[in-house]
Amino acid sequence: MSRLPCPEQRGVALHLIQRGRGRAACFFRERDGRAYLHWLCVLAARCECAVHAYVLMSNHVHLLVTPARKEGASQLMRAVAAHYARYLVEERGRAGALWEEPFDASPVYAPRYLLSCMRYIEDNPVRAGIATDPGAYRWSSFGANAWGRTDPVVTPHALYCALGRSPEARRARYRAMFWRAPRVRPAGVPGRLTHCG
Repeated sequence: MSRLPCPEQRGVALHLIQRGRGRAACFFRERDGRAYLHWLCVLAARCECAVHAYVLMSNHVHLLVTPARKEGASQLMRAVAAHYARYLVEERGRAGALWEEPFDASPVYAPRYLLSCMRYIEDNPVRAGIATDPGAYRWSSFGANAWGRTDPVVTPHALYCALGRSPEARRARYRAMFWRAPRVRPAGVPGRLTHCG
């Protein structure tokens, strides 16, 4: 069966999901998460992608990324997958395919859905039942977006910045979105994913 082309456009945010092969675990200890985030930060800059939100789950990753050039997000996903797989070989002697191919991508065309997508990503641990609130889970961008914690991976999106005139006002409005958030996929977050490789 032929695959659809990746819906990448310069300047259009993408909700990306990379799953472990066969839904198997991808992160085994704390330093694995740190290694993945290190490579995500380094390679996002190299591939000219801004990462607005992320969450690392045990067997998959969600990212909200805006590429500054066409194919930037595809290059980012391939590069991060390759570097992280190499890291696991060096650290744990784990060889073989780690990630499912292709990854999933869903463009976020409507501006009003971008913040819902950020919330959907960062609320993933709560929906999965492994955290009581998104702030209790350290492997996401929630700390940066909601509390202003330093996170070199995160680049605020213009719509996030428009939430308030000051950083404190923005963060308070962003946190309020989670207090009212339903525990299901928001109606505005696209449910159809396109496979990309």
